[in-house]
Amino acid sequence: MLAVSAAGIVRACRPAQKVRLARETASAWRRRTLCRGRRAGGGAPPERPGRPERPILLPPRDMPRRGRGGEAGRIALLHALAHIELNAIDLSWDLIARFAGDDLPRAFFDDWVRVGAEEAEHFALVEQRLRDLGAGYGDLPAHDGLWQAAQDTAHSLLARLAIIPLVLEARGLDVAPAMIERARNAGDTRTAEILQTVYREEKGHVAIGLRWFRFLCERRSLAPETTFQALVRRHFRSALKPPFNDEARSAAGLTPGFYRPLAGLSPHSGS
Repeated sequence: MLAVSAAGIVRACRPAQKVRLARETASAWRRRTLCRGRRAGGGAPPERPGRPERPILLPPRDMPRRGRGGEAGRIALLHALAHIELNAIDLSWDLIARFAGDDLPRAFFDDWVRVGAEEAEHFALVEQRLRDLGAGYGDLPAHDGLWQAAQDTAHSLLARLAIIPLVLEARGLDVAPAMIERARNAGDTRTAEILQTVYREEKGHVAIGLRWFRFLCERRSLAPETTFQALVRRHFRSALKPPFNDEARSAAGLTPGFYRPLAGLSPHSGS
């Protein structure tokens, strides 16, 4: 069952195992050899995902500052990105497993299986680039704050869609162009190519998140923009900080009316 396989990906401790299982599950789903299933019978995802012994996980406030220059700075950037992508694998497959019992069309799961498979490929690309540079995932500490968003929205698919793709992944669209440009200016064309691939596909992930956020809002007779703003105020632990990549966000359908009213607001302000 899809729900059971998705939960197994989240439980897996080794990153290589997560990538392999994500590829196998996505392939089986596309071939229609895997039924959707429900959360019963082992399909419930764990409270926390499986993790390797390394990297050491620290609170975000205790993370060492990352330098921008030279190969050490490039390795630190790629290591941070690898950690984000590993969490993105878990977040996407957790969504599938956690909400498999909801009344949703197959197209919903088609989209999120695609997202989960692409996140696995992103991690594989970044990890391989770290190896090319003589490093590896786990060599540096990483922060333990990303999974908090999953825990905070475990009760609500609408909240999960608001926070993960429409806040966190949209933030990735804001910072990606500058990272790509720095890699190019440093002559690191391979890193720039990987970052460009991630950037292009993350636009699709934001678009998928928005599509299903609007679907649920329409089903419940809710206004998408004001509903999004209320959920962000309730569930997101940081302010939405400009500058925003309005062009990329709008290309994904996330127009400024969604997020501009939240710019600079303190977290958990309002209802």
